[in-house]
Amino acid sequence: MKRVVAISDTHIPKVGEDLPRVLMEALRGADLIIHAGDLVDLSVLDRLRELGPVAAVAGNMDYPSVRSVLPETRVVEVEGKRIGITHGGGPPMGIERRVLSRFSGVDAVVYGHTHSAHLEERKGILLVNPGTPNDRRFSRRLSYAVLEVDEEGIRPEIIWLD
Repeated sequence: MKRVVAISDTHIPKVGEDLPRVLMEALRGADLIIHAGDLVDLSVLDRLRELGPVAAVAGNMDYPSVRSVLPETRVVEVEGKRIGITHGGGPPMGIERRVLSRFSGVDAVVYGHTHSAHLEERKGILLVNPGTPNDRRFSRRLSYAVLEVDEEGIRPEIIWLD
């Protein structure tokens, strides 16, 4: 079994200088760290890479330096399960349909953009929005997601920070 920690919308340095301490501890124990965009600054990617393997995508608010090194979408394989990663965009209404349309042949899609945590299964595909761990704009609660992945499936959990 692999433990994947998913985050999104960290917006550093615009909303703070670092990630919450409790999240940093969770990231240290992860087999894979997924960041679903809006890191904003490349220093966030560097910081995450110090903690473990990272799969990240660019978001709409990322600096050009981030957008030049990260794709807008990617697919990773964990324990035989394919996980699509994208930031998402546009209004919150309908975002699930839009992020699903970017992938085929995946078991799950991790996305961000709305700052609100969300778990749902659509057409046999798990949708995971980890929310934001540090940016209260558009969300009253801070969060991240943990995915336990093995050959039998993907078990997601939203971890609330407040």
